[in-house]
Amino acid sequence: MSESVANGKLIVFSAPSGTGKSTIAGKVLKRIAGLAFSVSATTRPKRPGEEHGDHYYFLDRQDFEERVANGGFIEYEYFFGNYYGTLLDKTLEAVNAGRNLLLDLDVKGAMNLKKLFPGNALLIFIRPPDMETLRARLTARDGENPHGIQERLDRAELELGYAASFDVVVVNDDLQRAADEVTAIITKFLSTT
Repeated sequence: MSESVANGKLIVFSAPSGTGKSTIAGKVLKRIAGLAFSVSATTRPKRPGEEHGDHYYFLDRQDFEERVANGGFIEYEYFFGNYYGTLLDKTLEAVNAGRNLLLDLDVKGAMNLKKLFPGNALLIFIRPPDMETLRARLTARDGENPHGIQERLDRAELELGYAASFDVVVVNDDLQRAADEVTAIITKFLSTT
């Protein structure tokens, strides 16, 4: 990807489940004008009120799998019987049009995006203060069973191993402070050419 052509910027959030990433992302999107959330693709059926290209890019399974085979995704996952992923062409289109996107990717997807867009991406890893705090947050969630909590904690250990590969690591020990810190980091990144 040519940096002279690609002028939009990509901000990637990665974090273990229960770290507050979605809440911080929501605050950042309200505070920074011109920053939009990246729309993912999925094979799951549309729900009432959802629009193609607004909530998701709704693809049939064959189309999704053909795009996977042709390298059409920055990252993708299969869970609960459906595919979900970040389309490379839509991301490239946004960057080339000068649009700034916020993406919520897993750690491997974040690393892949950085390889594809090295001069346009800022990778932010949001981490919990410690594993006990994360366990408490996951336990406090409605509907979490002990097996599900342990799976999320095991995955968190794996994800934390990637933190040093990110451009910035922010500890969410206080939601407002973390949101302020992330907003300042992104604002500075967007103001550089």
